[in-house]
Amino acid sequence: MYGYMGKLLRVDLTNRKVNTENLDFEVSKKYLGSRGIGVKIMMDEVEAGIDPFSEENKLIIATGGLTGAPLPTSGRYMVITKSPLTGTIAISNSGGHWGPKFKAAGYDLVIFEGKSEKPVYLYVDDETVEIRDANHIWGKTLSETTEILNQEAKGKVLAIGPAGEKLSLLGSVMNDIDRAAGRGGVGAVMGSKNLKAIVANGTKKVLLYDKNKTKEVTKLKVKTLKEDPVAGNGLPTYGSAVLVNIINENGILPVKNFQQSYTDDADKISGESLKEGPLLKKSACFACPIGCGRVIKTKDGRVIGGPEYETLWSFGSNCDIYDLETINISNELCNEYGMDTISVGATIAAAMELYEKGYIKYEDIAEDGLSLKWGDKDAVIGWTEKMGKREGFGKKLSEGSARLCEYYGAPEISMSVKKQEIAAYDPRGVQGHGLTYAVNNRGGCHIKGYMISPEILGYPEKLDRFSIEGKAAYTKIFLDLTAVIDAIGLCVFTTFGLGLPDYVDMYNAVVGDVYDNDSLLQAGERIWNLEKLFNLREGIDSSQDKLPKRLLKDPISNGPSKGHVHRLDELLPEYYSVRGWDEQGVPTEETLEKLGLSEYKKYVEKEMA
Repeated sequence: MYGYMGKLLRVDLTNRKVNTENLDFEVSKKYLGSRGIGVKIMMDEVEAGIDPFSEENKLIIATGGLTGAPLPTSGRYMVITKSPLTGTIAISNSGGHWGPKFKAAGYDLVIFEGKSEKPVYLYVDDETVEIRDANHIWGKTLSETTEILNQEAKGKVLAIGPAGEKLSLLGSVMNDIDRAAGRGGVGAVMGSKNLKAIVANGTKKVLLYDKNKTKEVTKLKVKTLKEDPVAGNGLPTYGSAVLVNIINENGILPVKNFQQSYTDDADKISGESLKEGPLLKKSACFACPIGCGRVIKTKDGRVIGGPEYETLWSFGSNCDIYDLETINISNELCNEYGMDTISVGATIAAAMELYEKGYIKYEDIAEDGLSLKWGDKDAVIGWTEKMGKREGFGKKLSEGSARLCEYYGAPEISMSVKKQEIAAYDPRGVQGHGLTYAVNNRGGCHIKGYMISPEILGYPEKLDRFSIEGKAAYTKIFLDLTAVIDAIGLCVFTTFGLGLPDYVDMYNAVVGDVYDNDSLLQAGERIWNLEKLFNLREGIDSSQDKLPKRLLKDPISNGPSKGHVHRLDELLPEYYSVRGWDEQGVPTEETLEKLGLSEYKKYVEKEMA
């Protein structure tokens, strides 16, 4: 098999058994890899309605057809399961170096089933697959876990921290200490199975369909990325933090839990200020010519991973904090405890608004010794640590903002979709991007259809961000294309420079002459619709394709986007139509037949009934 290793691991944690199975090459091509195959396994093998923390749920960690191949950004892998945060499909993506090391051991993916009686980790190399005791690392942070495992089991480490062990709904799966498959509570599912880590140490090569073509394509795509203003300059120089000032200047940087959307203090937490202050150097994932990662030095001299744009926002302007050291420490705590920085910061911000408006009382948090006042630097750090440990009021915070705000009788204060916190762009000023929040299969998500590219950055063309004309069709393309990029194992940042024909070139050079432009994009559409069917099966219907009321009813109060609301009611019907779905947001039988998904039409019939 070209591109794919042709095998998967099935790990029965309950009975401590490991089996190797062949991967169906035709299925692999149809669903491209990681995200696509993972969702298909969840549909075929996991019954509807199961508790995400039950033994019946499965945890799938999968690489793509191009993961580990000598192509730019081919270091990605995905975690697929049923989300305990949202109840939807969970599809979390990460980079670093773990994915290629796992695939190089000869496997495309691993399926974890059941639950271990005691903490364990999995060791995988070219010749060995072993379930090993993890009692000695249970409760350890990510850096501690990685250090211990590096001494006893050579390889790259993927692990959860104490947050995942304690079933925090904001728990992440981490690798290389500071790389995260961060959203949906996937780390908590791993923790529910008493699975602490996977150490991978493969040395095999990905078999290429056309070595010369792969070399030629790689050289050309790397050149294109390096010549691009964003991929070749902005991201390498400032990391994703390059966005802080850009987004603020467009009046869509959320401040104080989306109560405002512009601040005069944004530059204090920008990529430019990060570069001039604590930044030591950039870092890069496997085979990445971009290098958007940051390595920073704290004021007490520790060298740690630096924050992404979303993190600078969530702990920064969203909490009315404009101090890089506070954000850097909060980011480090999330990495060490294994938590999603977007949801952690956004939940603290929601709690601050609840406190400001009198829903949370002083006596609710008095024993913790921390405030919930806007701009309190010590409080943001303190609550982040308490969330990681699930201590005191931090235990309630670790359930996410939707459950927190529902508990206090103010659900409208949670800036979330399907119970997952939306990210660092106020959708009232970017109509297409707001649509992606509302319809996203995994709940509030910025990265599975990054309409900021055309609406703000001008990729592949500049769109009027306030207009809704043509946005539904454009959004569909972005969602489908991102499904392709995720599934084949590349980074979405390659879209700053590359387009659909480039991904066709790369896939065909490695796997074989399988796809053209139309059929590859349709593969992404197939994946997207299968995820939608999973959600429909789980009772997640169009009634949850919505945005927080604030974003629909309250115009932006300040800055360049002042006066705007999001026009979701106008966009949704058109989106359903261009998707080939009915008025209730359900894929039609004709659409399923076109996409080769007719075997799942029973879920459509159920919804229609």
